[in-house]
Amino acid sequence: MPQRYKQGFSLLSLVLFLLSMLLANAACAQVATSLAGKPLAVAVVRSSNSAQLYSADGVVEAVRQTVISSQISGAIVDLPLNVGDRFNVGALLVRVDARAANQEANASRAQVDAARAALVVAAKDYDRQKQLFAKAYISAAQLERAEAQFKSASAQANAQIAQAGAVQTQSGFYVLNAPYAGVVADRSVTLGDMAMPGRALMTIYDPTSLRVTATVPQDRVAGMVAGQNVKIEFPGLPETQRWINASKFTILPVADAATHTVQIRLDLPAATKGLTPGMFARVKLAVSGGAVDNARTYVPAKAVFRRAELTAVYVLNAQGKPLLRQVKAGAISGVEQEILSGVSAGEQVVLDPVAAAQFSLIK
Repeated sequence: MPQRYKQGFSLLSLVLFLLSMLLANAACAQVATSLAGKPLAVAVVRSSNSAQLYSADGVVEAVRQTVISSQISGAIVDLPLNVGDRFNVGALLVRVDARAANQEANASRAQVDAARAALVVAAKDYDRQKQLFAKAYISAAQLERAEAQFKSASAQANAQIAQAGAVQTQSGFYVLNAPYAGVVADRSVTLGDMAMPGRALMTIYDPTSLRVTATVPQDRVAGMVAGQNVKIEFPGLPETQRWINASKFTILPVADAATHTVQIRLDLPAATKGLTPGMFARVKLAVSGGAVDNARTYVPAKAVFRRAELTAVYVLNAQGKPLLRQVKAGAISGVEQEILSGVSAGEQVVLDPVAAAQFSLIK
């Protein structure tokens, strides 16, 4: 390419670059003018010492949860329910091989029949001996001997009856029925496994009787508002079912010496659906102000923005310029967000973080 064409091409590139810079500066000036014409909306950080919501993490528990175990040894021959199956009260849960126990029960009943027959013979013999003694045909020693034989036969019959009852009761241990209607939460055995005394076979619970258990610091417990309507959030449920009001609120009278926390229990309504033991819950507790509850700071919730793990607000400095500041956010109360650290009462925060970011770039 001739030298003059190269010079002309370089000059044209320079002109185009300068023209693009002028257009970009004009656009920035236009944005700056629009922002300057419309001041940034701000709000003052509010401080409050009145009753506010305290958020505590909790877990769903079953009020009635039972570990089904065996009292005898034997092979499992019937296991009709699987994990997640629902059942009614009295339903068959586990059946253990009871053939040997049934034979023992039959033998025990036969021994009872034999003892009763011997008792009948002894009773008739005793009656005859009494008649003979009344006519002076036998001595008193013979009558006493017949009476002793009758009492011995009676005692043996009673012993056999008691033993047969024990065998019959033990034969009932081979069939395990549901003590209440519920759901199978876990099953640790399969068909054909050996049941041993004390070995856990399955775990069941009542889905109509659930509660949420949470731990709260001791200083928060002292400031809890009495008779409050506690709301519980379940993030794992759909949006329309996420919030549930507790039907009963109980504070356990024992504190943990290691963590200095107190456990609270919140009973859930019987009609609650979709919850299972072990689910995460977030409890909102009203805590009163005063010496126990220090003053808290609040900003409008829309002034707080999150990017990945960053939670921040734009705070105006002394020159009126918005500066990004990282904060630690607390619970949301209506349209306000509690700020645990990062801002102080009286400072001004920008309500629109996007506009604040554009203003900072232009400035």
